[in-house]
Amino acid sequence: MPNNARKILSPILFPLSLVYGLIIYIRNRFYDYGIFKSTSFNIPIISIGNITVGGTGKTPHVEYLADLLKSEFKVATLSRGYKRKTKGFILADNQSTAKDIGDEPRQIKQKFSDIEVAVDSKRVRGIQKLMDKKKDLDVILLDDAFQHRQVQTNLSILLVDYNRPIDKDFMLPLGNLREQAFEKKRAGIIIITKAPKDIKPIERRILFNELHPYPFQDVYFTTFDYGNLTPVFNHGDVFKVKDKKLSILLVTGIANPLPFEQHIKENLSDQIEKIKFPDHHHFKNSDIKKIEQKYNSIKSSNKIIITSEKDAMRLHKFTNIADYLKKSFFYIPIKVRFLNNKTDHFNQQIIDYVRNNKKHSFLYPK
Repeated sequence: MPNNARKILSPILFPLSLVYGLIIYIRNRFYDYGIFKSTSFNIPIISIGNITVGGTGKTPHVEYLADLLKSEFKVATLSRGYKRKTKGFILADNQSTAKDIGDEPRQIKQKFSDIEVAVDSKRVRGIQKLMDKKKDLDVILLDDAFQHRQVQTNLSILLVDYNRPIDKDFMLPLGNLREQAFEKKRAGIIIITKAPKDIKPIERRILFNELHPYPFQDVYFTTFDYGNLTPVFNHGDVFKVKDKKLSILLVTGIANPLPFEQHIKENLSDQIEKIKFPDHHHFKNSDIKKIEQKYNSIKSSNKIIITSEKDAMRLHKFTNIADYLKKSFFYIPIKVRFLNNKTDHFNQQIIDYVRNNKKHSFLYPK
């Protein structure tokens, strides 16, 4: 919901937020006191999630962890497969589509074909099935699972968007918080994501102090590095931007496209036309027609279509797109980078956790 609409509706939304907040508070206390049970497993499980709704960069951080661990350990990721058209547990293969498993798991499987990627709305069942099918697993990465307390995780990573501090937000539906900000106490690691690459030490210190982390929590700052323009439909053409006169049609179906758009303006061109779809939007033929019409209306011979990496996963299914339009479609991959020279410290912390908690941890020197 747009912020201006929330302000107008705040007299109605505020009491709803109080009721929602009370329900979530009671639920969490029931888990804390053991009234609601959590299931533990004899395998390292790393949860990556957030307290707010919307994009905090979960998928790039899951990819970072998968890339970090896969050379030494047998890695699996498990998510619910948001907006997939299937039910139950699915273990992905290289032919799985976004419709089968969701766009984010599809993206992970495409990048890391050598790890296991599974989806299940019930995380306990998903873990059990993964361990039954893949008995040599060393670690499971739980995507978007901070609120899934049915699973007892030994290491929980909480992501906080630099642009949306949790201490200044409200509970749903007035604000964006899924649960109270003090529930950050369940995290062992807090990562402030989407930070400016040139963030000043004094600003880091202010944000750190406003976050009020507990002594046992490590706090990191990350930013996104954007890659080169990559063809969506694998036609092999490499597009090189020659000047800022390039005209761009920006097509997005992600929660917050503003940082993505800002990168394009600063590095490619400010001649941008936009079509924005809802987050995780499943494209239809009518959407492709709309994109084609908008693209054709741009009065320039030097023009392309740019979309996000997640959107590209949902566009792959279309085989009836005109060749000229296919050749105009590009996406920009992103990667996580840790700031303040903390990369090695974070990497070692994660590797040590998996080594010390895997089934045969005595084989690994400490």
